[in-house]
Amino acid sequence: RIRAGPFMMNIEKLKEEQLAAARKVITTDDAGEIRTIGGCDCAYVNNTVIAAVVVCDDKLKIIEKQVAAVENDFPYMPGLLYYREGRAIKEAFSKLKNRPDVLLVDGNGILHPLRCGLASHLGVELDQATIGVAKTRLLGKEDEAGNIRVGSEIIGAEFKAKEHAKPIYVSVGHKVSLERAVDIVQKTTQPPHKFPEPLHLAHRLADKARKEMEK
Repeated sequence: RIRAGPFMMNIEKLKEEQLAAARKVITTDDAGEIRTIGGCDCAYVNNTVIAAVVVCDDKLKIIEKQVAAVENDFPYMPGLLYYREGRAIKEAFSKLKNRPDVLLVDGNGILHPLRCGLASHLGVELDQATIGVAKTRLLGKEDEAGNIRVGSEIIGAEFKAKEHAKPIYVSVGHKVSLERAVDIVQKTTQPPHKFPEPLHLAHRLADKARKEMEK
């Protein structure tokens, strides 16, 4: 058990929640036509999680942006990012007047030991098409095609914005196939940035809110 806020959190119970959410994840294209793309990212000030959500049109121009700050001292633990950032992201997302057709999440989708990272858990909770875009690969090995496999199962793909860039890891969040997820990430990434533009914009917005809070 670990301490998180005033509660003692039972890790096994949280993993059971993740497994229950994983069973609801849809890994096929169920999002319809995609005209608007969102991105969400978080920043921190002490025990405050600042979530920023940005929604862009198909030309990657911002339609709407929202920020929410939530107190949460759940520690960073690999594989349990949803319990650190999920509440703040859902709060910011709930403020949107323009819900995106798909949401890019700075975290893993099914590229996760329990097949339910931040992007998948959020997708199920929000009933929202999501794509996981992560800096770290929690498990699996890349094959020659750049797919990430655990045994014969493909659970993600490595993506590089340009030849010598550090890779990022794309995975199905919810209601999107891996092929479509990679295609969306590719089309929304603009050099010199290695992350898709909606995520880059969300990161900048979260960082700006963090600096204002620290004043």
